[in-house]
Amino acid sequence: MNELFSIDGRVAVITGGTGVLGSCIGQYLATQGVKVVITGRRHDEGEAIVKTITEAGGDAMFIKMDVLDKASVEDGCRRVIERYGKVDALLNAAGGNQPGATIQPDGNIFDIDPEAFSKVIDLNLMGTVIPTQVFLHPMAEAGRGCIINFSSMSAFRPITRVAGYGAAKAGISNLTAFLANEVATKFTPEIRVNAIAPGFFVTNQNRALLTNPDGSLTARGEAVIRQTPFKRFGSPEELNGTIHYLMSDAASFVTGTVAVVDGGFNVFCM
Repeated sequence: MNELFSIDGRVAVITGGTGVLGSCIGQYLATQGVKVVITGRRHDEGEAIVKTITEAGGDAMFIKMDVLDKASVEDGCRRVIERYGKVDALLNAAGGNQPGATIQPDGNIFDIDPEAFSKVIDLNLMGTVIPTQVFLHPMAEAGRGCIINFSSMSAFRPITRVAGYGAAKAGISNLTAFLANEVATKFTPEIRVNAIAPGFFVTNQNRALLTNPDGSLTARGEAVIRQTPFKRFGSPEELNGTIHYLMSDAASFVTGTVAVVDGGFNVFCM
């Protein structure tokens, strides 16, 4: 393997690791020799992912963790250090949406539930801030590391209906740029902070919005495909290459950026 792209032997912590995208990334990283820490609130799903990785010859562990509970995250970090002795990469993949923070097709801004809106902001934005605060400590002590946040198409332009989610993801893109400068100037430029912005991938959270029970597209799904030059949704595996690159030394001069993986959605123009 070209050493420039080698991530063999590194330790990567994935928040939201039991989700469709997080679990796929974790399983891929394990095939590249990465020691993978899957974290999330769903114990059975997490252990099943770890079992899949270890049975395939990889090295992984699951930690039940709530990204909004700093004590829980700190305990998780302690357990990672006890087992592996270091943290090379943090992937902030935890996130999600709630119906109350979404405007229905026949609704308007007055229908948004402020409590639900706040919860979506907390889960996506604070659920990135808290793990970053905690897992940055061992990186700063080691003098190197990599943080990859998860932004979204809705961070670039206001996608209809997803008001709370879009606001949170825009915050993550801004936070990524802020942290890149903050960490490089106050700790070391050997710690890089970037983000990935997936286009439309069918996950458990958005499946009902994009597809009907029979697998056909909803009106919203059709609109997405119409505005995606590749004319399809992405598959989770198509995020792996970008994550690999951002983790590797091939990206040693890359920080503060948001890497788009969207089949052209963000550049579509009538």
